[in-house]
Amino acid sequence: MDNEDERRRFIGELWQRFEQLQAWAVENWPDKEHPLSSADFVESRKEILGLRNPAQAPGGVPADREPEQGGAQYIDVTPAPWP
Repeated sequence: MDNEDERRRFIGELWQRFEQLQAWAVENWPDKEHPLSSADFVESRKEILGLRNPAQAPGGVPADREPEQGGAQYIDVTPAPWP
């Protein structure tokens, strides 16, 4: 339980620092003709939010982990049929 609380605190602080970094980057971007926006940071936000539950992170769970270690329960190795 403590590990989960630590994870939440870490992610909360990371999110706050990321928001500050994003604001700084948007304000200080040197190419004024093509300014940055919050949309440019979508993938980074997904990665940070994925830290809440690594199994649901964009990269997923590494395939080499056993199911009891959070690995995949089933891996489909059947090739797709020809069209």
